Amino acid sequence: MNSNRYIRQTSLKEFGHKSQDLLLKSSVLVVGAGGLGIPVLQYLNAMGIGTLGIVEGDKVEITNLQRQVIYSEKDIGKAKLEVVLERLKSQNSGTTLIGHDTFLTRDNALTILADYDVIVDATDNFPTRYLINDACVILDKPFVYGALHGFEAQVSVFNYQEGPTYRCLFPVMPSNDEIPDCNINGVLGVIPGIVGSLQALEVVKIIIRKGKVLSGQLLIYNGLDQSFLKVKFPHIPENKKIKVLGNYYFDGECEITNSISANEFYHLLESKDPIQLIDVRSKKEYKQNHLVNSINIPIEQMENRKHELDFTNPIYIICQSGIRSRIAQQKLLKVNSKTIIYNILGGINQYNALLI
Repeated sequence: MNSNRYIRQTSLKEFGHKSQDLLLKSSVLVVGAGGLGIPVLQYLNAMGIGTLGIVEGDKVEITNLQRQVIYSEKDIGKAKLEVVLERLKSQNSGTTLIGHDTFLTRDNALTILADYDVIVDATDNFPTRYLINDACVILDKPFVYGALHGFEAQVSVFNYQEGPTYRCLFPVMPSNDEIPDCNINGVLGVIPGIVGSLQALEVVKIIIRKGKVLSGQLLIYNGLDQSFLKVKFPHIPENKKIKVLGNYYFDGECEITNSISANEFYHLLESKDPIQLIDVRSKKEYKQNHLVNSINIPIEQMENRKHELDFTNPIYIICQSGIRSRIAQQKLLKVNSKTIIYNILGGINQYNALLI
């Protein structure tokens, strides 16, 4: 290894050659070579990770190019894995690159994940995310999570040093109606780059054992006002008892939670019937724009202010895009699982779009 290659990071007193050596001896699997996976792969490869595994079975499409910046127009129609391996090899010939030309499934997940130290979830669908979580619990491996929705995004680390799992935050898989579709709602090209970089940083912290890893905390990023919010969530020991993979990841046979579309909610408000509407955004966001008769309880205050809610009647929860409202829904269901609690899909963004 060229001793000068990593000198800009080895010269950091808090990093040094010891941390560089830990990176060199580590192996990381990135599931997905799309908007999130590309910045994760490029930065980890540049920084000197010893082994990088990539799971990707898709081909390059023209709609990928505004955010998946490793690909070019001449790559359209090619296998993503083929292009990524070529570009990463030219970026750093010292990295051991392992391509898995497939999508992650119940049949191959345990076999593929077993050979790596850290797993990165760079996917865009809930079934694969729950599959990654359960496989990591069985294999006792940490995984770094990232998710996108419009201008907002989430980052966290699950199953790290006996910390919470993904199911501790989201116990049940959403129904198809609850799943945000970026083909419809869209995603701003730069947001995946920001979030993927944050994921890469968490991977490095895990490997070199420096800093405070985002375990038990969900980092929520809002690109419109460049704000970060951390939401704590507990470790539920029951979620660590998974011994075998389920058989429901991709067939819809899972428990679902209540949700209501922005359109349905709009018509509900038109009826003038009184409802219990909780806005879980920050006070600043609430002051800028909110629905009449809504009550502002920021998500980080939910635990201390739950006594303000009437659990004998339905509760409707709204946020900016539907991310925080779903987390709040899960929190309140743990308080009273018999209460009817609706998550308003798409949040204020989707509701306002109906008024245009």
